[in-house]
Amino acid sequence: MKARNLRESFKYAGIGIVQALKSERNMRIHWIAAIAIGVISILFKLSAEEAAMMALAAAMVITAEMVNTAIEHCVDLVTKEYDSLAAEAKNVAAGAVLVSAVGAVVVGVLILGPKVLSSIAARLR
Repeated sequence: MKARNLRESFKYAGIGIVQALKSERNMRIHWIAAIAIGVISILFKLSAEEAAMMALAAAMVITAEMVNTAIEHCVDLVTKEYDSLAAEAKNVAAGAVLVSAVGAVVVGVLILGPKVLSSIAARLR
């Protein structure tokens, strides 16, 4: 189904996000984590640059998860039987999600780690 205009393009994109949220447990986990990071960013009063890096890291994970889901669905359309290339495509896509999630954790630790440790130290004094 091809969008006829920009409004329809956004509509179909929104439908895709909702479909992914409804059908994929990991997508819901990633969104919950992204919302939690947003709240934590506000609580720790991150700078605009730090908040942007955190938001980009979260968006990267959610995007990777959506691409992974799309690849899995496309592979499932082509074959229901085991195929080594189909398995490899799914595994590589899942690996991309893992790489992006680990990268996001590293960004989070680098940005939030010192602030959390400083907050803990201040409370112990």
